[in-house]
Amino acid sequence: MQNTSTRLDTLQGTLSGVVDGDIHVWRGIPYATPPVGSLRWRAPQPLSPWTGIRQCDSFSASSWQNSEYCQELGGGDPGRFSEDCLYLNVWSPAERSTTLPVMVWLHGGGFTIGAGGLPPYEGKALAQRGVVVVTVNYRLGHLGFFAHPALEGEDGERLYNFGLMDQIAALRWVQENIAGFGGDRDNVTLFGESAGARSVLSLMTSPKAQGLFHKAIIQSGYTLPDLPREAALARGERLAEHFNLPNATAQSLRELPADVFWSLESPHNTGPAPIVGDAVLPQPMLDVFFAGKQHAMPVLVGSNSDEASVMAVFGVDLAGQIEKLRRERRFGLGLIKLLYPGVKGDEELGRQVCRDMAFTTLGYVVMQAQQRVNQPCWRYWFDYVAEAEHQTYPHGAWHGNEVPYIFDTLGQITPSRDYVTDADLTFAAAMADYWASFARDASASHTVLAGPLRWPAAVRGRDRLLRMGLHKQAGFRVENRFMRARMALFKRVMKHHVSLD
Repeated sequence: MQNTSTRLDTLQGTLSGVVDGDIHVWRGIPYATPPVGSLRWRAPQPLSPWTGIRQCDSFSASSWQNSEYCQELGGGDPGRFSEDCLYLNVWSPAERSTTLPVMVWLHGGGFTIGAGGLPPYEGKALAQRGVVVVTVNYRLGHLGFFAHPALEGEDGERLYNFGLMDQIAALRWVQENIAGFGGDRDNVTLFGESAGARSVLSLMTSPKAQGLFHKAIIQSGYTLPDLPREAALARGERLAEHFNLPNATAQSLRELPADVFWSLESPHNTGPAPIVGDAVLPQPMLDVFFAGKQHAMPVLVGSNSDEASVMAVFGVDLAGQIEKLRRERRFGLGLIKLLYPGVKGDEELGRQVCRDMAFTTLGYVVMQAQQRVNQPCWRYWFDYVAEAEHQTYPHGAWHGNEVPYIFDTLGQITPSRDYVTDADLTFAAAMADYWASFARDASASHTVLAGPLRWPAAVRGRDRLLRMGLHKQAGFRVENRFMRARMALFKRVMKHHVSLD
């Protein structure tokens, strides 16, 4: 079916996009009423329809954040900022003969930085694999995650996770409108990395997200606990006092300028985990997975070989963690040394232990939860480093390094286009193929993904994982019982020991 016009009707009004070769792109589509003024710290409200044609040819403003920080760590320049940031972007093949799988991307950035329009998330190459790609902006920092007694129950229910509510609103928009873009509303894969992965995990446990997506990809999700409601409310009151509002009302809080929040430092900054105890997240996310009560759907989950690269950003002293064990839990340290034979020095031991406790173990927990609900789980371990970067990344693939591989944008994002080799591009293409294949084919009855290596899911009774990259070199290998002894131990202790204290 030839589809040359990028003009199309949505429930809210007519859009006009741009043609990028064989892909049509719509940038900056609004999916909710701007959450400004009296709508700050409220659930996103439905859009009022517009008349005429809305030009969707440029990315919208991003949620308020630290631009330098985002350029250094978050994947690029987030552009201009505004509270009016609830927009999404769509890439769709120009020619399509059937409805296509939909892949909705939630960006990472610790819930404080990032945007759907950053260069690594350019959806064209993924869409060329026969999927419709959607990337989403959502509220960040205090504008997205905030609790204060003056705001309690304003809309008849407790809400603190406004950023998660934005993601849910975007998924509702997809349900209502994606057919017009060639997408199948009954085959929506929600995927994200870091805080985006944490969002996917949260929505897999949220009663408000039930039925809005059908598959999930969790890249480098982490096991930090959700922030308890009481702690969040106390933080909100301290923050109001910081702004000389000791008896703050909802109105006085909403009158604070939008740009005063993002630059706040500890103890007034926001953490990289949602708040538990509202209508979005009634139960701690990890508890729901431990109990095997997450929404049932196929899942792809994994992490990278040097996730500890992000620990310094979270303020974790890797060698200090081992020194602390030596002081407080000598028995525990002895046990850990048995599980990491040949690892020399506190720094390297701390790097591997923190990586596995905060990241690798999550994939194992999710796999076991999936087996309890009889759903397939594809696990991976990403350990490929671009050929020119082996000195830069001596310990393996950093937190976030897999993203331009799965979007197949490695050759486009600066400064990488100067050094990327054919081998790097081939590896990236294979990764993107696996992701598109999951979105297209994965189901309870289709449990093997095609690719350079057949990738079987870890179905009930099987503990399998695909190594993507072998010791930083190209290659794929299916491994049984990957790090099994470490995973079993850390699953037992992580609820007590994984924190940012």
